[in-house]
Amino acid sequence: MTMVGRAAAAVWEFVVGDDWVTAVGVAVAIAAAAALQGAGVAAWWLEPLAVLVLLGASLRRAVWTERAQPIGQAGQGKGGGG
Repeated sequence: MTMVGRAAAAVWEFVVGDDWVTAVGVAVAIAAAAALQGAGVAAWWLEPLAVLVLLGASLRRAVWTERAQPIGQAGQGKGGGG
């Protein structure tokens, strides 16, 4: 893999990581804020609101995933645990 390919893969892993839904939500929030600002509407309030909503949704998904695992398997996500 070329250096550019490795850099692109690293950026992708950093931005998207394990939660692609949140990454898409952030992109949509940025696009919506830009559209509102372009239409002359003050959109400063949209990003903090998006952070709160996306963080809450991400935490809810994480808790549901953790609870859905069989007994004795909790805490052993992708990293394998200690």
